[in-house]
Amino acid sequence: MILNTELEYKGNLFPSKIIKYEKNLNVLSFTAENGVILEITVRRDSVLRFRFTTTGIFENDFSYAITKYASRGYNHLEVTEDKDHYIITTAKLICHISKLDLRSSIYDAVDKTLICEDELGFHWEESYEFGGDVVKMSKTAQPGESYYGLGDKPVDNNLKGKRFENWVTDSYAYGRDTDPIYKTIPFYTALHNKKSYGIFFDNTFRSFFDFCSERRNITSFWAHGGEMNYYFIYGPEMSEVVANYTDLTGKPHEMPALWVLGYHQCKWSYYPESNVKEITSKFRELKIPCDAIYLDIDYMEGFRCFTWSKEYFPDPKRMVKELADDGFKTIVIIDPGIKIDMEYSVFKEGLDKDYFCKRADGPYMKGKVWPGECYFPDFTRPEVREWWSDLFKELIEDIGVKGVWNDMNEPAVMDVPGKSFPDDVRHDYEGNPCSHRKAHNVYGMQMARATYQGLKKFSYPKRPFVITRAAYSGTQRYTSSWTGDNVASWDHLTIANLQAQRMCMSGFSFIGSDIGGFAEQPNGELYARWIQLGIFHPFCRTHSSGDHGDQEPWAFGDTITDVVRKFIELRYQLLPYLYTAFWRYADEGIPILKSLVLYDQEDTQTHYRNDEFIFGEKILACPVTGPNQKGRRMYIPRGKWYNFWTDEVVKGGQEHWVDADLDSMPIFVKEGAIIPKYPIQQYVGEKAINELLLDVYYKLGKESSMVFEDAGDGYDYIKGRYSQRDFKLQGKKDELIIQQHKSGKYITTYKTFKLKLHGLPFKISKIEVDNVEIPFKVLKINGDNTLVVTKDFTELHIMA
Repeated sequence: MILNTELEYKGNLFPSKIIKYEKNLNVLSFTAENGVILEITVRRDSVLRFRFTTTGIFENDFSYAITKYASRGYNHLEVTEDKDHYIITTAKLICHISKLDLRSSIYDAVDKTLICEDELGFHWEESYEFGGDVVKMSKTAQPGESYYGLGDKPVDNNLKGKRFENWVTDSYAYGRDTDPIYKTIPFYTALHNKKSYGIFFDNTFRSFFDFCSERRNITSFWAHGGEMNYYFIYGPEMSEVVANYTDLTGKPHEMPALWVLGYHQCKWSYYPESNVKEITSKFRELKIPCDAIYLDIDYMEGFRCFTWSKEYFPDPKRMVKELADDGFKTIVIIDPGIKIDMEYSVFKEGLDKDYFCKRADGPYMKGKVWPGECYFPDFTRPEVREWWSDLFKELIEDIGVKGVWNDMNEPAVMDVPGKSFPDDVRHDYEGNPCSHRKAHNVYGMQMARATYQGLKKFSYPKRPFVITRAAYSGTQRYTSSWTGDNVASWDHLTIANLQAQRMCMSGFSFIGSDIGGFAEQPNGELYARWIQLGIFHPFCRTHSSGDHGDQEPWAFGDTITDVVRKFIELRYQLLPYLYTAFWRYADEGIPILKSLVLYDQEDTQTHYRNDEFIFGEKILACPVTGPNQKGRRMYIPRGKWYNFWTDEVVKGGQEHWVDADLDSMPIFVKEGAIIPKYPIQQYVGEKAINELLLDVYYKLGKESSMVFEDAGDGYDYIKGRYSQRDFKLQGKKDELIIQQHKSGKYITTYKTFKLKLHGLPFKISKIEVDNVEIPFKVLKINGDNTLVVTKDFTELHIMA
């Protein structure tokens, strides 16, 4: 008997005409003749969710990315129809759904201009190999449209003309354009005609984004399984898009402790104990501020997680306490691979409770990592995460470790194709059983979540500190991150700058790079220039692979040591400024670093700028990224800016040459800014803050600034025990007025502000505090334009 065994390859399939429409509160459902259903959920006036099924049945609606705390609610919702479309109108958007094929076009509700429209729209291809569909979406690129985001891609800020893959990958010594690498953040922001929108494709399968690469005027995204499920987020300000995406996927669950924002020192590896003490003593001897010292995999017994090497660290509790007494917090590494060893309690317990990942046919997933052959916990099971979090009791509560660094959690597996689990590994996925194809991109995220839950439990009443290498959208709720195993090269200094900016644009601001490069050896000049960039990154840590030489601040001779010290000291002075930026990130989802396009999208000169960025709200920084340079050209955004070093005022909206010998880098402060500073400390908490320095930069006109402070650790700030000072500055030709509004119940340790006035265009003749003239002697006025006032003033008038 002869059978026709040829499969019918149907190619791309498309929705047909709409035959049914239903509305259930804010969920609108459109059913096509061929069984395709489009479900649109109006989450906010500016946020629409599009969800398609090709079978007439939706999967269980579950996402690791979307936070339960995301804002919901809208001011207006109306659905009408004409001959060709259903028309959904909110206060901010008008969305047309074609009756012929479910394609959508989205317009600004205010001025009716087109924001985004489908090209082919949703289509799919049946996957005969795995079942299900390859789901696809294509949209028409608007004239002059630019694209940004997508997490840690090591490429220029503007993504136009490029294609990317999202598959969390251990990428040792990656280079420019290496793709994919450690993180999967399938969210981008688009900008055209001075309006911005974002698309978050919440699909954890291997996914792809094409920004006018394959076809010149088409942008598209697709995934190798799962649903076509994406969120459309409208601005029109880019900063609103990023803040709304961050709101949707989650802001950090708490502020970092203030010490976490200090300088950290790390190496693979500092051991034995005598070596750790030698390093920490040298920091104090040379008066280079440092708050944290890291222990890499060699602190363990045979690389077994949650153990200590008896040879190298015979009494870890004593050592950790002695380090703490000297101001150093100890951070340790924990990987997901658990060594197969029946004498090892963590392995035995995981085995007894059946907590490890299995292959499709039943055997455990076995892979080689640092300890040798390992099994791997299934972190997509709540009870496994609970078990994992309890394993931190000894490290955190008993020994006193202050932070945990999750590495190799892509998950990385050595000596196998793909460097990770095979596709057939099974995961629970919160009661939605699936293969590794679906769970791979969230594995590291769920490990970081379990680690975070353990540290939160055992660090209480202090705040937890977790770092992860691998991440999916939403991981910023639990943890900080770094950009992985980079290289000691000038190009990688540029890449580190790009990646940090891009991560901030992707909702994940708590980011840094391995300062100086992880692989290979920097020279002193490169290390100094990297420190200069690194002090402006939210996470500030030197890390190296150690098999090529030393990479401590003093490893390159006295000249470099002095430069490095100067900039780390600047980091410590700016801690209250950075902490305030963190508060805005945790409270409102505002990125800590802003690429120039995010800062001023209306200036088309910013759309392709890569080097310059805004740190917080008021400081402009630009690293020097090449050898033997005594300065560089850089673009200054519109407005007037003070040179941080010289107080020279420059006019923005154009490129400038800026001098920057090795002991300097281009830093500018926005006119009208009030920048808070602490005294230099060797570690956070070394000194009581007796006076807050406020650098006040004169502006003819108005500007507002803010300072947020609390106890620097603990959770009292959530109960209102914080101090938020909002300053309004108004400069006139012959007067400077500063108004202060204070909120919150926290009482700061200092009683006075020391104001340092920059750029004041007149000689001071009279000062009034809250309508009372105060003698110069009381204000301690001197020739360097500084004066001391009570911290509780409401209005300050400085007059010519």
